[in-house]
Amino acid sequence: MNINKYLDKKYEKMPLKELVKAPVEAIAGISEGDAKLLKDAFKVKTVADLAKLKYCKIARAICDLADGEE
Repeated sequence: MNINKYLDKKYEKMPLKELVKAPVEAIAGISEGDAKLLKDAFKVKTVADLAKLKYCKIARAICDLADGEE
């Protein structure tokens, strides 16, 4: 799967095992300012931290459940 369109240019060639350790601004659309806000509010520093953030998991679960709702 090519995820380059979701990454900042300088992270496009990074292996996934390294990418999870990269700062959140490696994700396209997250600026250094956004990253600072995430760090200050939720202690999120890396891509892995963001993926593990309980609020992201809750939001994802709500969306998944809503998709299956009649």
